[in-house]
Amino acid sequence: MSRTKLPLLKQNRTILSEKLKESLSSVLPVTGIVFLLCFTISPVPNGLLMGFVLGALLLILGMGFFTLGTDMAMTPIGTHVGSAVTKSRSVWLIVLVSLLVGIFITMSEPDLQVLAEQVPGIPNMTLILAVAVGVGVFLVVAMLRMLFRIKLSYLLIGVYAFVFLLAQFVPREFLSVAFDSGGVTTGPMTVPFIMALGVGVAAIRSDSDAENDSFGLVALCSVGPIIAVLILGILYSAGTGEYIPVTIPEIADSRELSQLFLSSLPKYVEEVAIALCPILAFFILFQMTKLHLKKGELIKICVGLVYTYVGLVLFLTGVNVGFMPVGNYIGQLIGSMEHSWIIVPIGMVIGYFIVAAEPAVHVLNRQVVTITAGAIPKKALSTSLSIGVSISVGLAMLRIVTGLPILYLLVPGYLIAGVLTFFSPALFTAIAFDSGGVASGPMTATFLLPLAMGTCSGVGGNVVVDAFGVVAMVAMTPLITIQVLGVYYKYKSEDTETTEDTPALPEEDDVITF
Repeated sequence: MSRTKLPLLKQNRTILSEKLKESLSSVLPVTGIVFLLCFTISPVPNGLLMGFVLGALLLILGMGFFTLGTDMAMTPIGTHVGSAVTKSRSVWLIVLVSLLVGIFITMSEPDLQVLAEQVPGIPNMTLILAVAVGVGVFLVVAMLRMLFRIKLSYLLIGVYAFVFLLAQFVPREFLSVAFDSGGVTTGPMTVPFIMALGVGVAAIRSDSDAENDSFGLVALCSVGPIIAVLILGILYSAGTGEYIPVTIPEIADSRELSQLFLSSLPKYVEEVAIALCPILAFFILFQMTKLHLKKGELIKICVGLVYTYVGLVLFLTGVNVGFMPVGNYIGQLIGSMEHSWIIVPIGMVIGYFIVAAEPAVHVLNRQVVTITAGAIPKKALSTSLSIGVSISVGLAMLRIVTGLPILYLLVPGYLIAGVLTFFSPALFTAIAFDSGGVASGPMTATFLLPLAMGTCSGVGGNVVVDAFGVVAMVAMTPLITIQVLGVYYKYKSEDTETTEDTPALPEEDDVITF
């Protein structure tokens, strides 16, 4: 082995160790809460609990590998492609590449496959294609917004006003699923690439707002799927559909437990391979035609793709096989209790900690710290996200217990978020709307959604109407909490140097802390 490769391998091992420690600290609180519930008010079978423990272990390993792979491969690929496309100065090329990237990456999102299985009245592939086209179209809109410097807040207010107008004509069976689709499509595959694409486009602009405009792509890409499913809800006759509950495995011994995970592993090996193929194909195409990166950087990206692949396989296996059944089982037990309202505070506690286990959240945190040079600390952003998700999960569980229509919560929530755009700095508005899509990732779809479904079954509610919507709620409340953080930051910065739209970078002792 050459001398140049040894330091690289040693460096990767050191960084991987740091990533694993970070993922361990993210997953442990959620694991502890589940254990507390299992040993108190919602006892689960021993085999199911051991499956959860093994799932948590895979989750920790998977998140560590994935975040390392994102840093080494996904982010550089997105940055290089975005920069190369924009340097061409061809609007048609930008539109074509953005559309294709949005479609192909969205079709490969594992969470979208899970959601499609649950939607009544629409064939799975029809839903997947419509949602993918929605993301592609709005990725084009987001890229053109950056190039023509259109104010993000005005665009967001306009598209969400159209969304809620369209929602008035859609059967209630489709409303929750439509808003959920906006969250699940911005998952661990899509977010790193899209955010890096924005950084690449912003890199060729020389104006002061270029870096701020690199945020907001995820926000706009989350709107496309909502509009797509709402339109499908109008075109297709709505049926209530038949809810197929999560299968609760009966595990007799350790051998059956290992077989359960091993039998599921090939499915996710194939899914993640299919998911990475479009990204790899785009990168190879641009490497041959536009990029011409050096051998050393290509090797680093290839190694990063391997880390990304291994990490996602382990992560998805852990959350789907280990977390999903436990979440559904606990939800059923609590929902069938006399005082089922207790799920509201329990959901709030779980929501506060579970957002830290979302892979894409770590990607967003790193980009925010990098772009703002530490002006928006990771702790401040993480705390704001956790508070927002805590509130959203509590409201989602309250809706299940009371049967409250989802629009009664979403309309006021988005109205408040829209009003805050006029008071919060533009950078915080863009980060807030990005955070909504980022926070609602695999952990939400594979633990919180089964928990909501189990609770809804326990209280005797309509799972399709009432349980769906938890992802939408998780995607909504960060829009408010992070913009409130922005208003606070703007107020705090008034005593120092500041600008109208972009907060000035504070001095070292003037950084927001909690």
